[in-house]
Amino acid sequence: MKTMILACAFALALPVAAHAQGADTAAVAAQQAAMARIAPMRGLWRGTGVSRGQHGEVSLTQTERVGPFLDGTLTLVEGKGFLEDGKVGFHAFATISYDPAAKTYWMNSHAQGRSGRFELKVTDTGWSWDIPAGPAKIRYSATLSADKWIETGDYVADGKPPQRFFEMTLTRAGDTDWPEAGGVTKP
Repeated sequence: MKTMILACAFALALPVAAHAQGADTAAVAAQQAAMARIAPMRGLWRGTGVSRGQHGEVSLTQTERVGPFLDGTLTLVEGKGFLEDGKVGFHAFATISYDPAAKTYWMNSHAQGRSGRFELKVTDTGWSWDIPAGPAKIRYSATLSADKWIETGDYVADGKPPQRFFEMTLTRAGDTDWPEAGGVTKP
């Protein structure tokens, strides 16, 4: 019981201590600047997706919605793919953050019962990330223009040509106020 009381007291004290320290304004500014670099991906996107696997080829109507969070220091991404019968065939959620000390973008991804933290390599025309897959890796690469988002997924093993298992081509469908809209407000 004593341990439980101490644990609760400690848990309650953490937010107070963090608040007392104040914001790291330099880190916040660096994070906002980094997120501005990927701001063109914000909005609603819709198009086609095709995945190839053990059970053959699956075609999807693929959608993505992307928006800023926490005063522009994070980017949130929701991907949802619909099968021909309208059922959801794929659903993923990710947060993209920037670590100013390491000068590195990170993506925390959650999809289909799997999750992970992956370094996101951002370029002037898109981004990529690798997922370890035993002796190989899975590489996702995206290119982005004002109205087009093209993304591929390849299984990459040393000494072998990449095997493409995923492709999507999306067109910008518009802006979104997600996820900030509908947030908790002061009473």
